[in-house]
Amino acid sequence: MLEGAMLVWFALAIPSVLFLVWDSATNTPTSWVQRIAWILVVVYTGVVGLVLYLLACRRPFPGAHDAYTRASWKQGVNSEMHCLAGDATGIVIAAAIVPALGLTNGWDATIEYLAGFVCGLFIFQALMMLGMFGGNYLKAVRKTFFAETVSMNLVMTGMIPTMVILTSAWPRSEDPTGPTFWFRMSIASIVGGLFAFPVNWWLVKSHLKHGCMTLPGRDAPAPGLGHLSPEREAAMSTSVAETVMHRQPTQEGKAHEGQGMKMRELPFAVEAGWVLATFVVLALAVLVTDHFVPVRFQ
Repeated sequence: MLEGAMLVWFALAIPSVLFLVWDSATNTPTSWVQRIAWILVVVYTGVVGLVLYLLACRRPFPGAHDAYTRASWKQGVNSEMHCLAGDATGIVIAAAIVPALGLTNGWDATIEYLAGFVCGLFIFQALMMLGMFGGNYLKAVRKTFFAETVSMNLVMTGMIPTMVILTSAWPRSEDPTGPTFWFRMSIASIVGGLFAFPVNWWLVKSHLKHGCMTLPGRDAPAPGLGHLSPEREAAMSTSVAETVMHRQPTQEGKAHEGQGMKMRELPFAVEAGWVLATFVVLALAVLVTDHFVPVRFQ
């Protein structure tokens, strides 16, 4: 049964990735960072990621991308792609290496968490979003630390139990050269994405993180629709980190004409409380996992 499920999964995943690469290059007018994030997410989540791309990011026809991606849940999905792509990349790399070290599953999960956090924050959040912060890398790290931490913790809340339990059920899935490893990591990435979506939706809704942005000049929206991209803002001002301008829908679903959105920052105590809360949720997930498969550090 497992072999049959994997055969169907990869038979759908391979054309999904190929389509995403082609479509992101020829049709959807987003930044290169967003396109890379979606490609990696579909590599890890297969046809599930492709369906999300079609629903939340793909331009349905010329001039419609801004309006199509305006819904807050679509903005949340697109925001999460940056985090999930970076975190999953680091976790997959670490998961392919740690079995050779002969460590217990607790240390394996710890190394995978650290690898995901480093890759997610220092590459996919700070480095790839450098243009939004005037080329100041340290500022980019500082400005994205909170959003990356709370999102990463919830990604791992879903991924750790899935990886540990499936590793116990499928001992062969620790071999990165075998298809079972990639099938396990795909399932874990999907579960992690589900757990992290609510906080990413909240971050975008609260103006604490960016969602989907259409590149200027790449699509011709109808009057009054759309967002201004970070690339355009970077050219307009080096202070784009504080005031990235794009239009947001009102409660009635209509955009504020010409009104910009200033990105917010929470007080340090509030951010610390959110970070602590997500660590508590992650710890509870580990405790639940330990009930089914013992999580050991020695």
